[in-house]
Amino acid sequence: MRWYIVQAFSGFEKQVQRSLIERINRSEYKELFGQVLVPTEEVIEMRDGKKRKSERKFFPGYVLIEMDMNDNTWHLVKDCPRVMGFIGGTPENPAPITPKEADTILNRLNTNENKPRPKTLFEPGEEVLVIDGPFTDFRGLVEKVDYEKSRLQLTVNVFNRPTPVELEFKQVEKIN
Repeated sequence: MRWYIVQAFSGFEKQVQRSLIERINRSEYKELFGQVLVPTEEVIEMRDGKKRKSERKFFPGYVLIEMDMNDNTWHLVKDCPRVMGFIGGTPENPAPITPKEADTILNRLNTNENKPRPKTLFEPGEEVLVIDGPFTDFRGLVEKVDYEKSRLQLTVNVFNRPTPVELEFKQVEKIN
């Protein structure tokens, strides 16, 4: 069995996954299919001042399916509602992703099961705007990021002097 990528209508990935699993279980080709995955990761976001966990898709609009490709399995997947087709190769003869690509995606899924990531990622050297606390409306430069504690170390200019400040993620926002 090889991994293939199926393009689904955006926002309907989970429905396509359920439909495919249901169709596979009802078909006579059940042994020709493996897993059907929508690659997602758990992220932490701040809403109303509280940490909330939610899911974010790695590849919005795509579903991964492990299968032996032949005419019957191709039709079973292709004729599923809200499936636009396979990615790679030709429409009639799709190409599987390489084992290395599949391993990368599966490893990313496994590592994210243990640790949820923040929805907003910060990098050292990035400029942010302070939106809460005594330094509100000041711009700062990110020096260090601590994802475990959801805190940033910034350098903020106060009276033209660089001042180190430590703030929580919810107290700053990225400047675009």
